[in-house]
Amino acid sequence: MLGSPRFSAALTQAIIGALAASLLLRELIGWAGWLAILAGLVVLASLSLIARREEIEWHGLLPISLLVFVGWATISLFWSEYNWVTIGSALYLLAVTMLGIYVALIRDTIQIARAFGNVLRGALVLSLVLEIFSGILIDTPLGFLGIQGSLRELGPIQGIFGTRNQLGIVTLVAIVTFGTELRTRSVPRNLAIGSLVLGGLTLVFARSPVAFGTFVVVILATLALYGLRRVSPERKRIWQFILLGSTITVGAIAWGLRTPIIDALSASSEVNLRLAVWRPIRALIPIHELEGWGWAGHWWEGVPPFTYIRDGLQSSALNAYLDVWFQVGLIGLFAFVFMVALAFIRSWLLACRQRSFVYAWPALVLVVLLVSGLAESSVLVEFGWLTFVVCSVKASRELSWRKAFAETEREKSR
Repeated sequence: MLGSPRFSAALTQAIIGALAASLLLRELIGWAGWLAILAGLVVLASLSLIARREEIEWHGLLPISLLVFVGWATISLFWSEYNWVTIGSALYLLAVTMLGIYVALIRDTIQIARAFGNVLRGALVLSLVLEIFSGILIDTPLGFLGIQGSLRELGPIQGIFGTRNQLGIVTLVAIVTFGTELRTRSVPRNLAIGSLVLGGLTLVFARSPVAFGTFVVVILATLALYGLRRVSPERKRIWQFILLGSTITVGAIAWGLRTPIIDALSASSEVNLRLAVWRPIRALIPIHELEGWGWAGHWWEGVPPFTYIRDGLQSSALNAYLDVWFQVGLIGLFAFVFMVALAFIRSWLLACRQRSFVYAWPALVLVVLLVSGLAESSVLVEFGWLTFVVCSVKASRELSWRKAFAETEREKSR
């Protein structure tokens, strides 16, 4: 039973669903209940991997860059300023990483996209149902979920994700997934179109400047990918360099025009909040600049130095890259940047080379996670980290130098 495809499919959706609804589950059953669910999923995934061990190609199984970053975050417990927090956070990171690896190894890319699509459809529907209940039917906030009941005023809404920015980021992953389902015809056309409408409405009601800005980048990346997939193979490399140069140029222009862009997105309050968080972090980083303060993932309430930043009101640095620098130092930051860059390059090359549009799903999802990481730290924990690990491992398995080397050696031995 543990090795059956049906069990793997069900467990994959349970893993994605649990991590997507982690905040909701914690608020309903507490940390103890949530950790019991997470531990149960890890045990089931481990047993399923053992049952199917003979079907897995072990060469180039995991990206070394991922192992280096997770390993560095784990060993930071030896110099952490909060050892017990780092031990718990490292175990949490390892558990979610293991679940992401399981999903990537056991299911094909199209099956993974379908699983994400099924889960995110349910999550967005549940979010809108709760917003309708709170904002229209009872006209009262649901404080334990962070739902403010603002749907009557057309937002911003938070759904089951706690904040409008988190809802917006998850909605963008959902829109990419629904678009992939429509393009690959993996679900009925009406269902895919209806899902895209659902995602569009949720994105509008979330009114998240972070999500709107990321959405523009995703659209541009989709158009670039669409064009590159139609370029002849001999000219594709030239156009890749042209695209890289154009991206750098546009990024520089956007930085120069950042004030008008912020005003256009009505994001002044968001920027001021982030500046208020980033200033004390930049002051604390030099104390442990090389090795960091110790891995924490989520900021723990009541634990220094997190209590010194905006009086302990924040649960993250609101920037994944700054958060990594703060927690695991320059070494961890270099490992993280190398890891995400390698994962994105592999995914992008696969999306350009493979005929099936499903290979564009990991690349575009990584665009969402990495761009939104400039204003949120969600890629470092739970659903964001799970999604990143899945995309990274799938790209590594398809473009692994270790796997190619092993195949070359087998050819020589023959």
